[in-house]
Amino acid sequence: MNHMTWTGWVAVVLIALTAGWVLFDGTRALIVGDYVTPKTGEYAGQLGPWVGAVKAIGIEPRSTLMKSVFVVYGLAALAISVCFIVGLPWARATLIVIAILGSWYLPVGTVANLIALILLIRK
Repeated sequence: MNHMTWTGWVAVVLIALTAGWVLFDGTRALIVGDYVTPKTGEYAGQLGPWVGAVKAIGIEPRSTLMKSVFVVYGLAALAISVCFIVGLPWARATLIVIAILGSWYLPVGTVANLIALILLIRK
């Protein structure tokens, strides 16, 4: 492993946590048919604000395509996170791209990935 700064660790943890959730939620949605949503309350059964971004580019949020995007993005982001941790020279630039791509996942993914992006760029 390389010697990473605290900012590198914070960035990779933020990206990995978001990617892990997206991978879990997408995999679950492919298996059981839907994403994790609130069971009760005003937002019961509703997806998050990311739905608007996805619909804007013409993808149905509950489609197999979108569920697959969740899985592929989650796997890729986790793999790149590991590559960054072990110090592969190309991984930082790729992790920056992953952070930009992860910003669509409103609101949590957007905040986490923007913080990670700022930390990766300042390095």
